[in-house]
Amino acid sequence: MYINTNILIGTAGFSYQDWEGVVYPRDLKRQKIHPLEFLARFFDCCEINTSFYGHIRPNVGKSWCEKAVAVNPQFQFTAKLFQGFTHMPRGTPPPSPFHLTVSAEDEKLAREGLDSIAREGKLGAVLIQFPISFKNADDTRDYLFQLLEKFKTYPLVLEIRHESWNDPDILERLAEQGVGFCNIDQPRLGKSIRATRYVTSKVGYVRLHGRNYQEWFQSDNRNDRYNYLYKPRELEGWQEKITHISRNSEKTFAITNNHYKGQAAVNAVELKSMLSGKRVRAPRILVEHYPEQLKGISEVEE
Repeated sequence: MYINTNILIGTAGFSYQDWEGVVYPRDLKRQKIHPLEFLARFFDCCEINTSFYGHIRPNVGKSWCEKAVAVNPQFQFTAKLFQGFTHMPRGTPPPSPFHLTVSAEDEKLAREGLDSIAREGKLGAVLIQFPISFKNADDTRDYLFQLLEKFKTYPLVLEIRHESWNDPDILERLAEQGVGFCNIDQPRLGKSIRATRYVTSKVGYVRLHGRNYQEWFQSDNRNDRYNYLYKPRELEGWQEKITHISRNSEKTFAITNNHYKGQAAVNAVELKSMLSGKRVRAPRILVEHYPEQLKGISEVEE
């Protein structure tokens, strides 16, 4: 059962305006409760997204750990690596051969933020996420494995979205370097990588992005891309994959990234219930907004 395993389930991010009054009570700030203190009552982990767009201030990283651990001592964080290491600025063609240059100051700040969580013993993984435009070729492989070497002091997990990386040689090299593989659910468009259940390190990892085919590439609003609520039958396939991954890793993170209107929290509760075979705790306000999905599987808590 879930409670006896090494599976940690949580959401990607915790600070969304459209979660107020849906996931969190509207008066959370007035109660002087941090969102992480609230989430940690119900979930096991949280993937930090802000580290992709900027840098975690060390005092903030330490504070996040303290707030979450105060209500859930087993709570863990994962964090995305700064985008300068993985993404070209929008509209900029990639260099040939492929190489991204990040300033020494940005690298220093990125490390300081990650270290602030690692020092608290709460950094479960650093997620290195590349876009689907990053394809498997001689120059991109060279860059990728140099980057993995640069950050090898952290527990690394690699998210690559193009099908060309679904290669036994790549998986073998990741295993040799102790780098985890991020198994993703996303719309299967073009050369998008299919759903997998690979384990290449002590850390297993799953990210569920949703299946909003219509908005995945077309929308200018990134929130539209993640506007998707998984149906139970869609989650059942991932229940099997997560179980398999957990049996072959020391720790497995299952992250729901379909954050629009709190849908990630809904599906995270559903996954916890599926994997445990019993009712699980859920915020009252979330159950009120999604009664069809949650009433039969949750123990309501304020």
